[in-house]
Amino acid sequence: MRKPMIAGNWKLNKTIAEARELSGDLAKCLANFEAVDIVVAPVFTSLAAVQEMIKGTAIKLAGQNCYPEETGAFTGEVSPLMLKDAGCEYVIIGHSERRQLLEESDTFINQKIIKALEAGLKPILCIGETLQERENGDMLDVLANQVKGGLANLSATHMADVVIAYEPVWAIGTGKTASDEQAQEAHSFIRGLLQGMFTKEVAFATRILYGGSVKPSNVDGLMAQDDIDGALVGGASLKAEDFIRLVRFEKP
Repeated sequence: MRKPMIAGNWKLNKTIAEARELSGDLAKCLANFEAVDIVVAPVFTSLAAVQEMIKGTAIKLAGQNCYPEETGAFTGEVSPLMLKDAGCEYVIIGHSERRQLLEESDTFINQKIIKALEAGLKPILCIGETLQERENGDMLDVLANQVKGGLANLSATHMADVVIAYEPVWAIGTGKTASDEQAQEAHSFIRGLLQGMFTKEVAFATRILYGGSVKPSNVDGLMAQDDIDGALVGGASLKAEDFIRLVRFEKP
């Protein structure tokens, strides 16, 4: 069985002091909680502080992004090796905000995934359609292109360390959430794509998270779906009480 994962993407929030406080609160309540893989992704400036607070607990550290080079003249960027050195086990790649605001392509995202894996990091590949793409009937084509482009040149062995996060863009930070059925439909489609690209075993073993206004009031229904293996959470990850409730989800 796939182990559930609840990952908190803090985005551009929390000073170092605030990040210490939040991660400290999470560590107190979730230090030995092993039923779910717990991941937090603070801003780069808070990675060391958060790692100090969660060290020795069940909580894992993630970077919010990386650049597909180890070193060099790339001002303002952070390499996968540097994230690994800072204590990260995971890295979020291809988030819709970066795809939209910074125009990151599937090719560039694929380069990041390959370099992250080479550095020993586990990528969380984000994919998802916009509202216009969904309404135009292009959702499945968009998801197929993002999955195939993002995972190009990867082997079945690589996939053991890859997590996919389906995040419909129209549900991120809007308060709108895909219904349980809509989310399950997309997750099932993605798993089918993985079977076609790799093997049935890879498709079954790969964790697919849902992201898009996940909160304590809707997490239980989402987690009851057969192909939803967890959540990549934005706003609800910024309050310890809310995030702890997500980690301790209850299937109906």
